[in-house]
Amino acid sequence: MMRIGSVALIPNLTKRGAYNTSLKTMGILKNLGIDIYMTQQLSERYRHSSAAFLPTTDDIIRASDMVLTIGGDGTIMHAARHAAPLRRPLLGINMGRLGFVAGLEPDELDMLRRLRYGDYSIEKRMMLSVRHSGNEEMYAINDCVFSRGPLSRLVDIDVSLDEDHMCRYRADGLIISTPTGSSAYSLAAGGPVVEPTMKCIVMTPICPHSLFSRSVVFDHRSVLAVRASCDDDTEVTLTVDGARTVTIARTDTVTVTSAELSADFISLKEKSFYKVLNEKMGEKGGN
Repeated sequence: MMRIGSVALIPNLTKRGAYNTSLKTMGILKNLGIDIYMTQQLSERYRHSSAAFLPTTDDIIRASDMVLTIGGDGTIMHAARHAAPLRRPLLGINMGRLGFVAGLEPDELDMLRRLRYGDYSIEKRMMLSVRHSGNEEMYAINDCVFSRGPLSRLVDIDVSLDEDHMCRYRADGLIISTPTGSSAYSLAAGGPVVEPTMKCIVMTPICPHSLFSRSVVFDHRSVLAVRASCDDDTEVTLTVDGARTVTIARTDTVTVTSAELSADFISLKEKSFYKVLNEKMGEKGGN
């Protein structure tokens, strides 16, 4: 692997302990001779650091060999949507609760030394392309979720596969996830666990009003078209990776496919996905 000579550092300072962890991280990177880039809005907080400051997130990623986040999975996903088009790999330091996507815990910072010598591997993760009635393309690393609005009503959701009508769900909503997202909301809704490096699309209804509704796993080349059929006064929303939300009208079609882009995650440890899953769900998720 390429030796890392520069890093785009993205800390989420709303997370407890993230600032101190970022200072420790910067100290290690400086000793390794790795250049650090941060956005201009952080310049005052890190004015005594060795970081160079550039205007935007895209600017610092473009100037760097990789992206290093300090926060939770949400911080990593936000950074990944910027990093994927620029073909930069990511590594997350977990300051959240579960941190399925993060590669390191705060007590494992010494492993950052491997970056300088190219002693790491890269996992390619499939992303979803989500288009709302011909509007701009949105990317999801975890999932896109169709759900009811503030009123406590079921919604009818029609799904077509490769232009052929497939099924209708009467449910609280519907989750379409990547393999990476299979261990997030989809899992909580009863969906299957899928190895994150696989290529497939997982569809899981949320509290379906049926005895026989189960998750469905599609080939990654599938094209799913989703329409929400409901009363005029029932609001249906589409949420992409928990960050982007739009309202879906009855006449709208949302097309979901695998994206041409991938999210590339740096791995410094040799733990299997299932070992990590057991540790996260047993130690944190099960409490």
